[in-house]
Amino acid sequence: MRRILISTCLLVGVLGTNYTIHAQGKLGNVLGNLSQDQIGKGLKEALDKGIQQQVAQLAKPDGFFKNEMVKIMLPEELQKVDKTLRAMGMGSVADQGLQLLNRAAEDAVKEATPIFVQAIKELTFTDAKNILLGGQSSATTYLKEKTSKQLAGKFAPIIEESLSQVGATKVWEGIFTKYNSLPLVSPVDPNLTNYVTEKTMDGVFTMISVEENKIRGNEDNARSTNLLKEVFGKQDNTATTSTSSSKKTTTETSKKTEKTTEKKKSLLDLFGK
Repeated sequence: MRRILISTCLLVGVLGTNYTIHAQGKLGNVLGNLSQDQIGKGLKEALDKGIQQQVAQLAKPDGFFKNEMVKIMLPEELQKVDKTLRAMGMGSVADQGLQLLNRAAEDAVKEATPIFVQAIKELTFTDAKNILLGGQSSATTYLKEKTSKQLAGKFAPIIEESLSQVGATKVWEGIFTKYNSLPLVSPVDPNLTNYVTEKTMDGVFTMISVEENKIRGNEDNARSTNLLKEVFGKQDNTATTSTSSSKKTTTETSKKTEKTTEKKKSLLDLFGK
């Protein structure tokens, strides 16, 4: 019994080693002659580009307010307030309140860049490899996992102060007072700081993802440097290989099905007579 167990363990070890060598071989074929340093630098450059091209835009006036992808709309609780105000001819007050929420987000985003830069510096080769071969938005997901907690802590006090400075706090207090004084309505008093903080973070990661996926798909020649072309070209090879393998598997399955059908036909013909 003991010999059987030892033999089994050795067999599993050999198979596991062979599988690892095979997997590493496949990865080597995909990455070709790219060094760890090149892959790391390529991914860092892509993330840097996402921050420069997109996050910087969000920090400008109307960066959120005039970008339909990330514009902060009212929370569900306040949508009924908005409708009521507009029905009462106070649409301009509702518009002002909405604009000021976006202004606070634009102020806060300025603090995001240093946090992102630090996260990019901490990128390991394993992180870079997984991001490169991970598909759409993988780099954005990495940043989100690494920075969300820190961003929330940084954004919240800035947004709270900004809401006060741009006059949003005063405007919304007035809106709440007017709405809550109406007959037959349920009083509202939402935490706008928490809501705007959450939506600001959503907007930041949405736009980083936009730039990342442009580079992955090379839309509008987004791979603007030789390094980006070389590193993300390997991703293209992976996608091509996967597609070819998928087509091959589908063809083989189809052939097997046809053969099985033929066998069934002949058997049915044989016994049906």
